[in-house]
Amino acid sequence: MKKVGIIVGSLSASSINKRLAQAIAGLGQDRFAFSFIEIGDLPLYNRDLDGAMPASVLRFKDAVKAADSLLIVSPEYNRGVSAALKNALEWGSRPYGQSVFPGKSAAIAGASGGNIGTAIAQQPLRNILSHMGVAVLPGPEIFLKVNDDVIAPDGTVKDEGVKKLLAGFVDAYATWAARF
Repeated sequence: MKKVGIIVGSLSASSINKRLAQAIAGLGQDRFAFSFIEIGDLPLYNRDLDGAMPASVLRFKDAVKAADSLLIVSPEYNRGVSAALKNALEWGSRPYGQSVFPGKSAAIAGASGGNIGTAIAQQPLRNILSHMGVAVLPGPEIFLKVNDDVIAPDGTVKDEGVKKLLAGFVDAYATWAARF
């Protein structure tokens, strides 16, 4: 069973992106061993710390290394990738030549309260991951408008159409991840 590290780009305890990640993990638990990779305790990336990385950074890098594949579930802030997620990606790819990302496969999903979901933030995220040597699932794309009627706070999918959409996403991701 493939080990999938889930990185949620929102630090909020009540994050709808965390809900979405829990929903996907619940639908894929028969095919993947999911584990959440914490990013909230990472300091801002500073090249001066490359020689003596903080314990939180070493823990993050070890967790990414241990994962066979990644599921990145991110909000869209100001039409872009969240600062917390971008910071985590910086730490994981540094110092030069010691990135933990090359050769990994990944899938991207995102939730927001707005109608266009996280569609705009996902493209630059795909570009960043591709540059870092990550093979990103090309589709289906998941950028959902989420509220309590769609996914409950515990990650239970309440909307049958969304459940079907996410099940198709999990199917495509399983096929994609198996290639790597």
